[in-house]
Amino acid sequence: MRHLQVFALACLAVLLSHGSVYADVKNKNPGQGVILETLLKTRLEGVAGTEVVVSRVVIPPHTSLPRHWHPGEEFAYVIEGSVTLKQAGREDVVTGQGDVVKVPLKQVHTGVTGKEGVELLVFRVHEQGQPERVLVD
Repeated sequence: MRHLQVFALACLAVLLSHGSVYADVKNKNPGQGVILETLLKTRLEGVAGTEVVVSRVVIPPHTSLPRHWHPGEEFAYVIEGSVTLKQAGREDVVTGQGDVVKVPLKQVHTGVTGKEGVELLVFRVHEQGQPERVLVD
């Protein structure tokens, strides 16, 4: 039942969302950038000091996100297109429409798109007040 409530809130948030541009990406198509829309950011009830962030992310074709990690777990559902998830010390994971992937706590990773780009619905569960991501170089 709790999962259904979170999903329903995420769907409602999609209808009421606003967006911002995701910075510091390597995009081979100048003029096009990654779009990050924060759809929902709320405290996770029953787990003190924890919040959930739901985002819609659009990554254009031929784009690499900077390497980064999150102070929590990340779950991504591929709405449309495809992306390769590259994680430090792990095999690459190629995802396509309808796939769901998990990125573990503090796992250094990046996403790389090919010719079609990708649209994702991303859920993050992390410690409240922490940055949503930390860049690695």
